[in-house]
Amino acid sequence: MKILIIGTGYVGATTAMVFAEIGWQVTGLDIDAGKIQRLRQGRLHFHEPGLEDMIAKHVKSSRLQFTTDKETAIKEHDVIFLCVGTPSLPDGSADLRYIGQAAKDIGRSMKGYKLIVTKSTVPVGTQEQIKKWIAAAQQEAIPFDVASNPEFLREGKAVEDALRPDRIVIGTDSQRATEQLQRLYSSFVCPWIITKPRTAELIKYASNSFLATKISYMNELAKLCDELEVNVKEIAEGMGLDPRIGSSFLQAGLGYGGSCFPKDVSELVMTSRKHHVNLRILEGVIEVNRTQYTYLLDKARLRLGGFAGKNITVLGLAFKPDTDDIREAPAIRIIDQLLLEQANVQLFDPIAALPGHASYRAVKVCSSAEEALRGSEAIILCTEWPEFGQLDWKKAKRLLRQPNFFDGRNMLDAKRMRGIGYYYQGIGGDH
Repeated sequence: MKILIIGTGYVGATTAMVFAEIGWQVTGLDIDAGKIQRLRQGRLHFHEPGLEDMIAKHVKSSRLQFTTDKETAIKEHDVIFLCVGTPSLPDGSADLRYIGQAAKDIGRSMKGYKLIVTKSTVPVGTQEQIKKWIAAAQQEAIPFDVASNPEFLREGKAVEDALRPDRIVIGTDSQRATEQLQRLYSSFVCPWIITKPRTAELIKYASNSFLATKISYMNELAKLCDELEVNVKEIAEGMGLDPRIGSSFLQAGLGYGGSCFPKDVSELVMTSRKHHVNLRILEGVIEVNRTQYTYLLDKARLRLGGFAGKNITVLGLAFKPDTDDIREAPAIRIIDQLLLEQANVQLFDPIAALPGHASYRAVKVCSSAEEALRGSEAIILCTEWPEFGQLDWKKAKRLLRQPNFFDGRNMLDAKRMRGIGYYYQGIGGDH
């Protein structure tokens, strides 16, 4: 079987890599000629540890190719994975225009049976809609199947997750499709779930929404910990040892961001409302996350007597380490608020960059953490990049105008920071 990947973003590039790695012939298709040119040279257009090397390896071997010729690509490939974006619309629902366009392109160009597999995160019922789009675009009736095969990749850990998945979920109502996908994934040893398309689609949303719920729960609890003078890290450790709870996603901080959790929780809430069901817990999760960043800002504002004219260092821009993804990143919200209150913002992130919006021209983007600290009256740590933990904070203190440290990720040791002369404030941290 020859595999076509439509969309060469984070999910598409990773999916292309993993199928090439296990021995299949793979082609990546994208309408963005610039992306395709870079990928043909074995270069990525985003940051993901280890993925570029894997892409380059399989481009060199010719097992992985890239094209902008969608008509030829669709004709020549047996299995087509849809890995295009499904961003949120203003009301929180998923924008399916790219999925719809890909489906119509397939319908117009296919000349024989195709298995179309949705990797993109899509609302429940999208598999049925894709069938309709393809059938409506066909010039003559040609058989095809559409299956759901959601991805469970962590940004910053995509290569590891793709090569060693914790489960494979397949949603299909076709035995032929099931057998083809089992053959494609036959080299993986992990639990399989073969179910209906709607169930597979909902598994992805339910998984991400539950993880987002754990994050927002701990962020709420951290506020109580501050009032009770209790260390939220120790609370998380005590909770995480219970196997029914587990230790992952119990870290309090500024809130979640990225390409998945914000849009997936919002879409699940929108789906529930369309079916006259109120998911009140998830509505609370969204609200907690929307306002979480203000908790630390309020403490910083009180400490400084306002932000106007103050030099504020923001360390970290990406929503998490090992990625350049700034979608829904708490740091962006913090910077926006600081600029609104006329602060002088000094920013450093080792990988991620600010959007090209004119409003960010006032931000001093620095080439090192030390440069960003110079003359600062407060530090706000937004991303737990390892190099921030390795920085000589005793030496760095000499660069500051005032040693105020607001740790939005509870990354550093509170007692040590206070011992070398910092005013240190975390979120539900040590007292």
